[in-house]
Amino acid sequence: MTALNPIPTTLIPGDGIGPEVVKATVAVLEALGAPFKWETQLAGMAAFNACGDPMPQPLLESIRKNGLALKGPLSTPIGEGFRSANVRLRETFGLYANVRPALTIVPGRFDKIDIVLIRENLEGFYVAHEHYLPVGDDPRAVALSSGANTRVGINRIARYAFEYAVKHGRKKITIVHKANVLKVLTGLFLEEARNVAREYEGRVAVDDRIVDACAMQLVLNPWQFDMLLCSNLFGDILSDELAGLVGGLGLAPGANIGKDVAIFEAVHGTAPDIAGKGIANPISLLLASGLMLDHVGHPELATRLRTAIDLTLNQDNVKTTDLGGKATTTTFTEALVKRLN
Repeated sequence: MTALNPIPTTLIPGDGIGPEVVKATVAVLEALGAPFKWETQLAGMAAFNACGDPMPQPLLESIRKNGLALKGPLSTPIGEGFRSANVRLRETFGLYANVRPALTIVPGRFDKIDIVLIRENLEGFYVAHEHYLPVGDDPRAVALSSGANTRVGINRIARYAFEYAVKHGRKKITIVHKANVLKVLTGLFLEEARNVAREYEGRVAVDDRIVDACAMQLVLNPWQFDMLLCSNLFGDILSDELAGLVGGLGLAPGANIGKDVAIFEAVHGTAPDIAGKGIANPISLLLASGLMLDHVGHPELATRLRTAIDLTLNQDNVKTTDLGGKATTTTFTEALVKRLN
């Protein structure tokens, strides 16, 4: 294989099972001959414990310089502590588009699923404008949260989704909303997405679903959907449902795309209950690295990687415990590397 020009890439091991799946992914990419030149940086709880900051300056400087990062899962304290490092990374680098494909690899209850969810990544309720109101002796008697959708932001994510559909030969986009109740916040999302859709008439079909009906129909008949265009909160929830259709979060990759920076990640969390046990499934991050290879112009390597994952799972029958097998992280990685050699 001809040597490829090295691509400087920030590598974030993350928390919990993050270092285990990152180590496995790096080993597989090395066997594949992927041209990434890693710069390892800490984020999340690992960074907080090391230097008191979940998003230290060396991390931000590395991502800004490279414009590319591969990230393991990051811990976020529930209900207290520091704000989500994942959300802060998206805001800091303007990563407005979250791409979460769901594709059947291991046949199960739902076979031949092939749906791409495009999630607006910076607005909605994730702006986290929240505060408490005191009542009597209770300083936290009332919790208030407000969301924000902008016409500019909606236009940008809708245009990204339709351009993605054209580029990848997708046929239909379903706009997901709750405009029957949240008439302003998600009504604007539906309105502006429809405005953009008119520019693609005859190239990409479009319809829309109320979010709760969409969630139900994804279980009853997921094959009716091709692409979903979602606001931030709805996209976060429905992408996990999509992962459930194809075998779980261990098979769910994600890409966060902005103008100058792209960060690729495993969609699953840190799984502290299995961290350090050597049984974590690295496929989510492996598939995310495939999306990263596509992004940097090496689709042939991405195809080789996805094919090897398929063959390792379905012909070699090497699966981690979450997929009904007995393989450890190491034995799965070794089997996949063998497929690539």
